[in-house]
Amino acid sequence: METVTHDGRETAYRIVDRGGDGDPLLCVHGSGGTHAVWKSQLGRLSRDRPVAALDLSGHGDSDDVSLDQGSDALDAYARDVVAVADEVGARAFLGNSLGGALVLTALLDHDAAVDAAILAGSGAKLSVHEDLRRWLAGEDGGFDEAIEFLHGDDRLFHDPTDSELAFSKRAMREAGREVVERDFLSSHAFDVRDRLDELDVPLLALTGEHDGLTPPAFHEYLAAHVHQGEWTTLPDAAHLSMLEAPEAFNDAVSGFLGDALAQG
Repeated sequence: METVTHDGRETAYRIVDRGGDGDPLLCVHGSGGTHAVWKSQLGRLSRDRPVAALDLSGHGDSDDVSLDQGSDALDAYARDVVAVADEVGARAFLGNSLGGALVLTALLDHDAAVDAAILAGSGAKLSVHEDLRRWLAGEDGGFDEAIEFLHGDDRLFHDPTDSELAFSKRAMREAGREVVERDFLSSHAFDVRDRLDELDVPLLALTGEHDGLTPPAFHEYLAAHVHQGEWTTLPDAAHLSMLEAPEAFNDAVSGFLGDALAQG
């Protein structure tokens, strides 16, 4: 892992460069995750271009920030994204769930200089189920109940392997309840539906057809309300389609970036 220092903290990231001549891509994980959720993209997409993936503040190997959930946390996380993007020269962003919200925040509020954006399992508004918010606050079964809910049918996964479930649950437990609660409550506060027409970069919105957390309709809405929008729904996958359907996911990303960055 490498690090970049910014705003009084260190943000960790991994970058893989297999010699491809494409412009660098930066991947941004979602709530309770780390850069490791992008393992299939770091492996495959890096054949065409350098691919970086960061750990947001308080996740993985990155320093934490002492901020409450909501706009302050979203801004701090977006600063992580911008700092790593500047360090690696990223010309495209790929964000999952909360990571997609941070991509939009970086573009809208931090003038991130990229030529393409991909939002996977995300949206312009990310409401979080009331029960999940209550469990994350430590009530009625607490953190374990929240983790089991998220890994129920057609939420994070559609038809996961035992290793995929174990990988995802372990990541959340390692992040810890307070960080995961901050992530989800910050997602719940996110809403840029009235600002989508400010986006002037090509944008691809994609998710699994079984995603019960951010359904395909969220992605169709995104594509319809930006100036240069496309959307794709991947079969046999849910919210974490980059893990569950990596070949189809990577093909969609590669095709979009090939066109979008050639124009940029």
